[in-house]
Amino acid sequence: MKKLVYSIVLILIMFLSITNLNAQRGGFTGPGLELVSVQEAKTFRDDTPVLIQGKILRSLGNEKYLFGDETDTIIVEIDDDLWKGLYVSEEDLVEIYGEIEKSIRKTEIEVDRIRKL
Repeated sequence: MKKLVYSIVLILIMFLSITNLNAQRGGFTGPGLELVSVQEAKTFRDDTPVLIQGKILRSLGNEKYLFGDETDTIIVEIDDDLWKGLYVSEEDLVEIYGEIEKSIRKTEIEVDRIRKL
């Protein structure tokens, strides 16, 4: 009987410890990235985080898409696992959070999150 009581108490202590750890999590609550145009994003340095809105105009294959807004177009790379059941057509406005990938010949955006607006 004592072993059962000790086991229950131990499980309860472990549960309360885990619950308390989760309750103490926090993070930054201030402003995040500001929305920029594709034209502006193209001027940023490599690995700069960006937030853009526009439309995916067409698929280019190999997880790459032509993305555009009213200022310009850019190639975005969206890994298959980021879609998470989201369906988007060339008519849909989307918001993309990603990172500039710049090389000598091209500038692209590696997408971290995509959201249909």
